Amino acid sequence: MPHTVFYSPEYARRKEEFDTTRKCQWVHDSLQSRPISGITVAHPEPATERAILETHTERYVDSILYGDDPLCQSSGLQWCQHTYTAVSASTGGVIEAATAAARNGGVAGSLSSGLHHARKDCGSGFCTFNGLAIAAREAYGSGYAKKVLILDLDAHCGGGTASLISGEGWIHQLDIAVNGFDSYKPQRNAKLVMVDDGHDYLHVLNEELQSLDQFDLCLFNAGVDVHENDCGVSGIDSTVIVERDLMVFEWAARRRLPVAYVLAGGYVGKNQDRATVVALHRATIRSAEAFSWSKDAAAEKEAEAATA
Repeated sequence: MPHTVFYSPEYARRKEEFDTTRKCQWVHDSLQSRPISGITVAHPEPATERAILETHTERYVDSILYGDDPLCQSSGLQWCQHTYTAVSASTGGVIEAATAAARNGGVAGSLSSGLHHARKDCGSGFCTFNGLAIAAREAYGSGYAKKVLILDLDAHCGGGTASLISGEGWIHQLDIAVNGFDSYKPQRNAKLVMVDDGHDYLHVLNEELQSLDQFDLCLFNAGVDVHENDCGVSGIDSTVIVERDLMVFEWAARRRLPVAYVLAGGYVGKNQDRATVVALHRATIRSAEAFSWSKDAAAEKEAEAATA
């Protein structure tokens, strides 16, 4: 079944050129020049200030709006007059992907990242607003999902997200990381699993997925920085990342679990060029399409089986 990925040129509006502020545009440009069959690109509405304030403090949000508080650069990126526009747009993309997936079934995505290091009152690790936590609250508050899973497979730990969902019984984070940045103590609704040997990565993921309860929505932070040439560990190459993504989407499809995915970490460096980063993210989109489904189609198939 076709699925939608959300993108706005505003995602890349920030003045500072950095992978997390530009690669969404690289992937979008590649989809324009080399479309992936079954993919529809849609323009999201930006996140409302109300939605952002459900997760972040007023002082911090105002600092991003106006740039008159040192907090405006707490993510590690320079503030500019377009910062709020950019991050509210990308957050809006995550919200719309979550809503589309939960409402229609199957999968939907945003070409933005989840920005999982951002905390309630500040940014961190090049993350400004935590789109994963904000989108989860929007899906929950709208009634689309009463139980939400955040599946964080970025190379780094999602300590920002864990701090934002602490004590919330309706949301759970499974965080499988290979790099200790932003680590945190596991809590009742946030499990952190560190993998030191890349050859164990897929086995650990499979075991953890099979142990999970049923959810109404999965927010998948699909980081490709787990690659051994990026921030990852030896044994995780492009083939392993593709196998990982296929495993996730197949697992979700079997459970009829809607998935909203975002294109998390992936960085250009001496061992990895822009084309490789784009190719890895495109592979995630193709994997999602391979296991796309809709609630209507699933219901029709179940009805046919019942009357056969």
